[in-house]
Amino acid sequence: QVQLVESGGGLVQAGGSLRLSCAASGSIFSLNAMAWYRQAPAKQRELVASITSGGSTNYADSVKGRFTISRDNAKNTVYLQMNSLSPEDTTVYYCKANIRMSPLRATQDYWGQGTQVTVSS
Repeated sequence: QVQLVESGGGLVQAGGSLRLSCAASGSIFSLNAMAWYRQAPAKQRELVASITSGGSTNYADSVKGRFTISRDNAKNTVYLQMNSLSPEDTTVYYCKANIRMSPLRATQDYWGQGTQVTVSS
């Protein structure tokens, strides 16, 4: 099957930086769009940033200019570089990948397990 494994979360002071990674593994025929979401308690999961297989990116207004999404297609990995972090960025971050497991199967979205980011003031 397919697994997404996230890493890089942790505790950082306001103004600091963190880099999240999400590696996809398993039966992958094609890895399409990848994205990072975040979800605070009692709130809906929101899109933070996305990137297509060709490298086109999209960002939430709240992170533009501070966060950068990138991917390494050779490693099936997506990254989220987070700079100028503020306490409002504190929450759990999830990666999502749209994957086709074989030429005859439809694409499907897969989610990582989530990684906690905590920004202290």
